[in-house]
Amino acid sequence: MQQQEKQQTRMQKPHNVLMENRKKIALTGVLDIDSFNEQGIIVLTELGVLIVKGEDLHINKLNVDSGDVSIEGNIASLTYTDIHDKKTGSIIKSLFK
Repeated sequence: MQQQEKQQTRMQKPHNVLMENRKKIALTGVLDIDSFNEQGIIVLTELGVLIVKGEDLHINKLNVDSGDVSIEGNIASLTYTDIHDKKTGSIIKSLFK
């Protein structure tokens, strides 16, 4: 119960995406990185789950305290979803098929 109260009272950070030439992404409002490899990164943001797909993807900067993330590589797509089930890993399974 206390954890729910903490989540409700915490201030929501602004979520922004800045992409440079499909090679670099700067994200703000990031809560956590769920999983990553060179073909995909699952980012938990203030506004839902962001799936970044591409090739040779690397996380250059990650600061969960400030909510800032920097990603580099050949970016093919960015997709938002509100669906995330950690128990089944459904997003992870569908991402890497």
